[in-house]
Amino acid sequence: MPVITRKRTAPRVGAFFDMDKTLISENSGSLYMKYRYERGEVDGWDLARGLFDYLRYKAGILDIRAFTQQAMLEFRGQSERKLLREARDFVEQMVVPTVYPEAIEALRWHQRQGHIVAIVSGATKFVVRPVAEALGIKHYLYTRLEVEHGRFTGRVIDPLCFEEGKIYWLQQFIDEQRDIILKPLDGMGGSQIFRIHRNDPNRNVILET
Repeated sequence: MPVITRKRTAPRVGAFFDMDKTLISENSGSLYMKYRYERGEVDGWDLARGLFDYLRYKAGILDIRAFTQQAMLEFRGQSERKLLREARDFVEQMVVPTVYPEAIEALRWHQRQGHIVAIVSGATKFVVRPVAEALGIKHYLYTRLEVEHGRFTGRVIDPLCFEEGKIYWLQQFIDEQRDIILKPLDGMGGSQIFRIHRNDPNRNVILET
């Protein structure tokens, strides 16, 4: 009786890009505040408060989870579809013009090699998705908002895609891909290549390296 052998699928290289200050030259949250100010949706005090929060974030003293939870309450009850339409307009006007040409060159190189390219950002889907679509990136990890019956509840789904939360969502992504090779990009620090599969006992250590 012939022995049937299954051909093992070779793992693909994963290239993960942050969005703010990596793919784009600005902070997307600050751009959104400016966008809303120019549309008359917020006033000068709101704009100043947003700048102050950004400076606290840069200084490492802002409670990101509490800040995000509070900020998202403003969108409670709003239509998910409506916000996505508005977000596309915002991204087209304010975000896409800030994309680094060097970042486009880097991601296009990875795509030509057949690598898995993904954005990993603390921003929500309503910013990350339009940016990914504009850049031709299939995969994107982001901070998730709770939606019921097509409307926001005002709650954020834990964990946020920030710091340890990014590790969590990367783990979920690896589970979906089953077998992947991670290689730090130029300027990311480090030169080791890691192969990770969904049941790898060292996965947490590798992702935190």
